[in-house]
Amino acid sequence: MRYRTSAVVALAITSSLLTAPSASAATPRCDTAPVRKALRALEEVGASGISVTVQSPRCGVRNSGVGRADLRTGRKAAGNEHSRIASNTKAWTATVVLQLVGEGRIALSDTVDAYLPGLVRTRHYDGRRITVRQLLQHTSGLPDYLDAWDDLEAHRWEHMEPRETVEQALRLPPPDDRTPSGFAYSNTNYNLAGLIVTKVTGRSIGTEIERRIIKPLGLRETYWPGDRTTLPEPDLRGYVDRDGTLLDRTEWNTSGADASGALISTGADATAFWTALMSGKLLAPAQLAEMKKTVPDSFPGEHYGLGVERYERVPGFVTWGHSGHMESGHTFRNAVTDDGQRAVTLLIGSESFDSDKVDAIIGDLIRELR
Repeated sequence: MRYRTSAVVALAITSSLLTAPSASAATPRCDTAPVRKALRALEEVGASGISVTVQSPRCGVRNSGVGRADLRTGRKAAGNEHSRIASNTKAWTATVVLQLVGEGRIALSDTVDAYLPGLVRTRHYDGRRITVRQLLQHTSGLPDYLDAWDDLEAHRWEHMEPRETVEQALRLPPPDDRTPSGFAYSNTNYNLAGLIVTKVTGRSIGTEIERRIIKPLGLRETYWPGDRTTLPEPDLRGYVDRDGTLLDRTEWNTSGADASGALISTGADATAFWTALMSGKLLAPAQLAEMKKTVPDSFPGEHYGLGVERYERVPGFVTWGHSGHMESGHTFRNAVTDDGQRAVTLLIGSESFDSDKVDAIIGDLIRELR
């Protein structure tokens, strides 16, 4: 549920900038020039539609849209659309686990077997040697359960329990793309983490995310879908490229994604989560510090913490986030400053676009926000 793509689809795209309340004369003026510049640049990345949310101290939260939220009807993206946030869900899951660490109910050094005895016990994998930290940091050596499927669309409407995804992964050979740090991205890690949360609390990871994050932050547009295949309205339609033709794959049963990628949200809600997380409103200082301890990622110049990606595209300027991609065609990109004061969130309605250009636009914008 997370990968990079650089293919570009040529589409006619328009953009709009919603007006935020004007600041009083006593406060510094909100400069919208960086946002308008970024929106113009996003028109050229080849995405079907993009929902854009930006937050900064002077301008507050601003929602904008680029392109079409629905190619069939021609509905323009406005910035308030619901989308699958895919692997960005991992940051929410890691936050719940770290809250439980702070409560003394989970230890990062504990093994998987301490909570789920016997579940991970094969010739290649041993839950007695895999820690909770390794799950959250993708250094467990476990393969990705999605690699068991050659055709994901063949499973589009299937319900799948998280335990089934783990059992599916355990039948696969060890990943061959581990970095020297031991990093190998695997959705299996987070579905296992979700199962540990259920064992400790007696409630599903979806329920714990709702009671520990969604409700306390007042996020009214964020949902755990279960077997629901549709998105709430207004929706950002998801498109996949098949031999040069864009196909709508918005409807999808993502139950198997579970703790690794099931959440549905809006740009504003996702931004509220990330700014709360980085500003210390969701985790105690000790747990937030653990989250930010990183190892080199498989992408050059990036590092991975506990459910978060660390970006330093310009030396000395650190931002955090978590990219995501869902089989439905939905893509997620974001960046938040270390203090949580500035944030950029993009919900993208297609899997084919100029990914490097999008990352550059995000990097330029968040540096220019005030």
